[in-house]
Amino acid sequence: MTYWGQLGFQDACSPLMEQMIFFHDHAMFAIMMVLMMVMYMATILMTNKFSCFNITESQKIETIWTIAPAIILILLALPSLRLLYLLDETNNPLITIKTMGHQWYWSYEYSDFMDIEFDSYMTPTNELNLGEFRLLETDHHLILPMKTNSRIIVSSADVIHSWTVPSMGVKVDAIPGRLNQLMMYPSRPGLFYGQCSEICGANHSFMPITLEIVNMSIFIKWLNMMNSN
Repeated sequence: MTYWGQLGFQDACSPLMEQMIFFHDHAMFAIMMVLMMVMYMATILMTNKFSCFNITESQKIETIWTIAPAIILILLALPSLRLLYLLDETNNPLITIKTMGHQWYWSYEYSDFMDIEFDSYMTPTNELNLGEFRLLETDHHLILPMKTNSRIIVSSADVIHSWTVPSMGVKVDAIPGRLNQLMMYPSRPGLFYGQCSEICGANHSFMPITLEIVNMSIFIKWLNMMNSN
């Protein structure tokens, strides 16, 4: 959950989000080092009083300022490509859930468990309980077990939506006629919030996502209760 005045990322709740934060810190370190070096060199050039009109080229310095940026780009590209492939990894899911975007709510289907399905609408402000968050609470939560590979298949019934949960490090477009998929491995229990991140119409701001992570025993009890209903 984002705090007031927070400038950084939300607390990570999955290994993928942790890796994304590590890469962000790695990239910011490289950017700050380059910025400091450029500012230092600019200051030296502007403040020194020496000049020489006879020098027209320097092979040594041209080689340095060609090779150094290439090395920096390689140091950024390698972890970036590694993270990109990790985000696309969808091997061995224990649970598969189908998510459909509608104007303006989400519907979920647990097709692995006797076709459990339900719609998730935003809770109106006048129905919120004490401690609940305006524009983020839903009447039905998407419930997943923690420390389990869960595959989410995302599509849309009308226009393009985007299923996004920042603390999980997931954001995938819901496109009509197309199935996109992502993998989640929640590392701790709790409630995690997201919203549609694609402008999808007049009520775009009113289709939140509430993800509830529980341990496996509670998840199984919930499945039994849903099947009995």
